Amino acid sequence: MNVLSAFARRWSLFLGAVLLWEIATRVAGDVYFPPPTGILGAAAEMWFTGPAAQLFLTDVVYEHIVPSVGRALGGWTIAVLLGVGLGTVLGRSRTGMDYVGPLFAFSRAIPPPTLVPVFLVLFGIGTGMQLTTIVFGALWPILLNTVDGVRSVDRVKQDTARSFGTPRHYWVLGVVLPAASPKIFAGLRLSLSIALILMVVSEMVGAENGIGKELIFAQQRFDFPAMWAWIVLLGVLGYGLNALLLTVERRVLGWQQSRDQPTAKTTGA
Repeated sequence: MNVLSAFARRWSLFLGAVLLWEIATRVAGDVYFPPPTGILGAAAEMWFTGPAAQLFLTDVVYEHIVPSVGRALGGWTIAVLLGVGLGTVLGRSRTGMDYVGPLFAFSRAIPPPTLVPVFLVLFGIGTGMQLTTIVFGALWPILLNTVDGVRSVDRVKQDTARSFGTPRHYWVLGVVLPAASPKIFAGLRLSLSIALILMVVSEMVGAENGIGKELIFAQQRFDFPAMWAWIVLLGVLGYGLNALLLTVERRVLGWQQSRDQPTAKTTGA
């Protein structure tokens, strides 16, 4: 019963907004804004009318959706490896950020979509350009949050590790990264959203397949139910990937006391 009430509280506003959207679009009758039922119908026709051998998924899913998700996750994974690794090194260095900080501040101020033409010249139309665009944009939240997290390791933990003569590699893997993990995960969540956005942007500019390409193609042929179906799909993908990452974060940070949990108060006798 508690599960049902929690589900109702969480989704009541969303379902109410969808219902209002359905009513408003049917009353307005605007071709540019189809009702949610029309969008769901277009989505079902595009993606779920395939043969049983393909789990009822159409070729569109395998030719466009799967490659797009692969690019987003691939670019994000590369950004994670680079950001956490380089951020840990710079965070442990006393002067590293003094040298590279201005360069990082300049680079992350450049909107990644404006570099798509540059990446097109360097890598051509294809996966290389798209992955580079995703990595460039998704790298900065991970890198800077990792540096901040590594630098904020509790002084007591540092002194304790030194007093026990902890080896450097164990100190980094067993003390520094776990202590910095809350800030690192904050950067991971932000960068995952950026990776999804840049995946779409890079596919709109130059791609042989992908969600971004199909979204633009639907808009150009004035197939607005299909266009909105792709937009809704992006929202579903963003929500699902974020929920999956939050689940991993809760398991990884389960050893930490929840910020929402009230601390015990000691009272005098």
